[in-house]
Amino acid sequence: MAFEPPQRLVRALGETAPSGDDWLEKLPEAVQQAVALRELTVERVQVPGGRTSLVVLVRRADGAPAALKLAPPRFRPEAERAALAHWGGLGAVQLLDGPATEGVLLLERLHPDVSVRSLPEAKALLEAAGTLRRLWVEPPEGHGFETVAERTGRQAEAMRASADVEVRALVDAALLAREELLAAPPESRLLHGTFRQSKVLAGERAPWVAVGPDPVVGECAFDLARLVRDRVEDLIASPSGPATTRRRVRKLAESLELDQERVRGWSLFRAVESGVRARRVGRPKDAELLLEFAGWL
Repeated sequence: MAFEPPQRLVRALGETAPSGDDWLEKLPEAVQQAVALRELTVERVQVPGGRTSLVVLVRRADGAPAALKLAPPRFRPEAERAALAHWGGLGAVQLLDGPATEGVLLLERLHPDVSVRSLPEAKALLEAAGTLRRLWVEPPEGHGFETVAERTGRQAEAMRASADVEVRALVDAALLAREELLAAPPESRLLHGTFRQSKVLAGERAPWVAVGPDPVVGECAFDLARLVRDRVEDLIASPSGPATTRRRVRKLAESLELDQERVRGWSLFRAVESGVRARRVGRPKDAELLLEFAGWL
């Protein structure tokens, strides 16, 4: 199979790839091997696709549709495999049987071009929240998933190292919020980790199914932070953006029976972390949007 990786993936990996990383160079060969091993027929590469993985729409030997996903090790595809296996298709995309090759997942085929983001905003948030609730289960005994404290600890160190005077006040506020939130977490659940509207796709087995987790174990409020800032461009462009954001925090917290201040605190931390990281990798427009949004919290 001859193909060019989607440019969105190439650009995104170029921002974060460590020195000497050759995953993209080896990707065509890896796809060929994965397809041959599983006796798959390739239909097409999903475009524009994601920023951390390649998805190829395929058919199995019996003609059944499926999706083949390949991701670099630094994006923890084996943790995704373990989480999908634990969820067993409840709220999340189904992991299909087959050879377990590191970094390669064979998944249930959904409708990749139809996400809840296509719905009106109020309906989209409702459907997304309902999907997310089904994912919040007890983690498996003896699990090896990263915890919220561990993940945000790494992020906090990177924020401290790259924060200049322009963003120092926001960074300090975000770090303080994290410290207070971690002091007494109310529960410990298996979380999606990177949940937002575009991560919920239409399916045949269920109306809406979550995809693309970066699983982490911790309190549920952490998982709402990305959903709170969905469609951030529209929020920033609206004169009522700050009020809409505060209302969204309240409604999501109430609908999922979570503490509003904990949802707000994690939304602040994750928005500042994303904004500082966007500045660090040379995406000033994204950074400006995220940091302005964080200021409303």
